[in-house]
Amino acid sequence: MAPSDKPVDRRRFFREGLRELLKPLAEVVEPLEQVIQQLSDLDSVGARAPRSTPANQPAYDAWLRPPGALPEQKFLDTCSRCGECVRVCPAQCIKIDTTGERGRGGPFIDLDVMPCVVCDGLQCMHVCPTGALAPIPLGDIDMGTAVWRPATCVRSHGEPCTICIDRCPVGAVAIELAGNDVQVHPDGCIGCGVCQYYCPTTPKSIVVIPRAARET
Repeated sequence: MAPSDKPVDRRRFFREGLRELLKPLAEVVEPLEQVIQQLSDLDSVGARAPRSTPANQPAYDAWLRPPGALPEQKFLDTCSRCGECVRVCPAQCIKIDTTGERGRGGPFIDLDVMPCVVCDGLQCMHVCPTGALAPIPLGDIDMGTAVWRPATCVRSHGEPCTICIDRCPVGAVAIELAGNDVQVHPDGCIGCGVCQYYCPTTPKSIVVIPRAARET
């Protein structure tokens, strides 16, 4: 055998040996690839199907807006996303998601993170340069309406919890006890979400329905 043939034979030897070595692995990989493809197909179907909604959020695309917000579509059309309302909020409850995935790109409040504390001065309404947030009296603020869910409330199971009532920054004009029930007054509730934030149950036994949900 010529010396020049030896490298070729050696490469062929290792190539054949490697093929035999990997054959069992290939027999395992092929079924795995089929499973991965099936999972991908399921994901694509799931992406087209309606997704479930977290228990604390409504099943519609409605977000809690800061105090003084214009009606939903007008608010989104007017807001410049400048972030001034975010900057002056002492509770840092107002957020803007620049990706647009949350809040449809406009300022919103996530009550599971921090509610509106109805701060003195409500500066977010006064610093807005576009009028998307308009200064209005406290009693006219309508971010949403709280809804009590007795089925999960500990009061329905004999515990004397009144956290939602005690924490409300508006007071009895918005929420109070009626016998053993928690009674929300829609005309007085401004939808700040303090009651939802401090509710101790999971899922929450009192949740705020954003005003935008009523406008659809």
